[in-house]
Amino acid sequence: MAPRDVAARLAYAQVGRHASVELTQRNAWEAEARILLAALEEAPAGWHLLLECDLLRLEKRIDAVLVTDRAILSLEFKHGAQRFEAADLRQAEDYALDLHDFHAGSRLHPVVPVLVATEAPDPPLDLPFLWHGVTDPVLRANARTLGALIAAVQAGIGPPARPLDPSAWEAAAYRPVPTVLEAATLLWRRNSVAEIAAARADAPNLTRTAEAIARAIATARAEDKHVVVFVTGIPGAGKTLCGLNVVFGALREHGAAFLTGNVPLVEVLREALARDAAPEGGATRTQARRRARDALQNVHRFLEHYVLRPGEVPEARVIVFDEAQRAWDAAQATRDTQRRVSRLSTSEPAHTLEIMGRHAGWSVIVALIGNGQEINTGEAGLAEWGSVIAADPRWKAVAAPRVLSAPEAAQRLAEGHPAWLRLDPDLDLTVPMRSVRDAAGAPWVDAVLSGDTEAARTVAAEAGGVPFYITRDPDALRMGLRAFCRGLRRTGLVASAGAKRLRAEGLGVQVPDIADWFLRRWPDIRASEALETFATEYDCQGLELDVVGLAWGGDFIRVAEGWQARRFSGNAWQVVRGAEEQRFIRNTYRVLLTRARYETVIWVPRGSPVEDPFHDRTRPAAEMDAIAAHLLACGARPLEEAAPPPALPSPQPSLFAEEPA
Repeated sequence: MAPRDVAARLAYAQVGRHASVELTQRNAWEAEARILLAALEEAPAGWHLLLECDLLRLEKRIDAVLVTDRAILSLEFKHGAQRFEAADLRQAEDYALDLHDFHAGSRLHPVVPVLVATEAPDPPLDLPFLWHGVTDPVLRANARTLGALIAAVQAGIGPPARPLDPSAWEAAAYRPVPTVLEAATLLWRRNSVAEIAAARADAPNLTRTAEAIARAIATARAEDKHVVVFVTGIPGAGKTLCGLNVVFGALREHGAAFLTGNVPLVEVLREALARDAAPEGGATRTQARRRARDALQNVHRFLEHYVLRPGEVPEARVIVFDEAQRAWDAAQATRDTQRRVSRLSTSEPAHTLEIMGRHAGWSVIVALIGNGQEINTGEAGLAEWGSVIAADPRWKAVAAPRVLSAPEAAQRLAEGHPAWLRLDPDLDLTVPMRSVRDAAGAPWVDAVLSGDTEAARTVAAEAGGVPFYITRDPDALRMGLRAFCRGLRRTGLVASAGAKRLRAEGLGVQVPDIADWFLRRWPDIRASEALETFATEYDCQGLELDVVGLAWGGDFIRVAEGWQARRFSGNAWQVVRGAEEQRFIRNTYRVLLTRARYETVIWVPRGSPVEDPFHDRTRPAAEMDAIAAHLLACGARPLEEAAPPPALPSPQPSLFAEEPA
């Protein structure tokens, strides 16, 4: 096909997506086709070439993907470019990483990112070792040398024992795992959760839960009833995604609202939606912020508004109560503080039922329950929700069986099986979605924090290793984080708000603006990637990074009896005796250990040696050594032994298996 015809067909396809086509774009396509025709002049007939290859649901498009009998080459063209810019190299690598992580046909073969700067000087043809995974570094070519590079890649790999089938590759499933911010943006544009389902075969878990929520809402509407739908799940399983799907999806016309007490989550999501809707800023972005503010609300302000207006009926018939187990009990809700005067007279669950019960006919509260993530005094737990539902005959509930079997009484919805509760196992999210490569992270963290070294070691061994690394060196921490963050992956530092003595280790500045920290990119020093400031559990709960650097503090240490929780008071640590506060500190580290989509690098400071003449008794080296030893015994790996990015574990055929018919 002539280059002009190729460009014409691409333009036709682009218009079919309701997008305009600039003349410069058509010229670029024509030039690209001319270069590819010359480079592939002697290519075998069985190879496949895909142009403008959509990475659906991630809003990305690869210029060209060449599938040979032994490799997948991801080609990014920069027409007229006279040099290989760092940003372009990162973009090319990022596309290859997405193919490798999310496309079933790419998981077991070399994925080779190539940047073609058409007018650059001839680059040296120095190929790295080519094997399964994404080639590092990005290969470089210009318009003249692309053909030679492709031939060298083929020769460098050699004939495989089992040739790659380009037709099968093209037909393989592509299931990306978007971040919460990406998912919110896509849903805001009126896509459904089914369109952004995750990468693994167990992604139907997320779809089933979304469908179960929709069924419960439809039943409440048809029967004119008030219903609380409890959605439970392990950290990183997709609860927030399900809630956003309710608010931004099919129920948008009902004015559904997402309510959360997580102020940083609201701030970051609102700003992400506004910047996506109006990237140039100005009045349009202000309007976008206003729209986002209506959909994403602070739950405490929502409740106070309607408590002060007892005759007002909420506009939304459906609300999503994020982290509902953290709703305030009566003592916390009615307590005045220096920062606020309480307008509430009972617990937040009780007020929520009263407010949504003002609707004549039906209304629904979708309560998202994060197991093991309670981190504040005054959080009521599921038991309070159960008691207020039982006390109000207008309300019914539907939930997974998990809500009746939690080991802690405060996290059980009820004792026995009350008549007002219907059970639906599809409302429990049990598959970790945040971790792209490794589903063993959540059970490993559970075992580590429970002090069960043997169980943690078993989880790590059966998984072929877990994506947790240990270092004692802050410089190695930063170098390791940047090495893991290939392409456009992003990293950042996190630490417990109670880790007060990290200041003496050189990490004492908490992130000043969480929206900038999550949304800006390096070289903007306000971005998380600057690795200058850290986010606490309060800043990052509900959000995520690709690679996380966790600074372990002195508030959670190892002693002979196991883990010991502490708080810093004055100039010394105080042992925490209360069981509730101990649980909060343990859950703080659960939150921090489950923020990464890929790797977590744990920095355990060396502390202060006893023999040091300026020994600091608030940071004894022996305490830090004990923490590091425990994590290593549990299966975390020394960072110094890592070769970022680590290879994937051995092939898992079920990973991309199609859903059963």
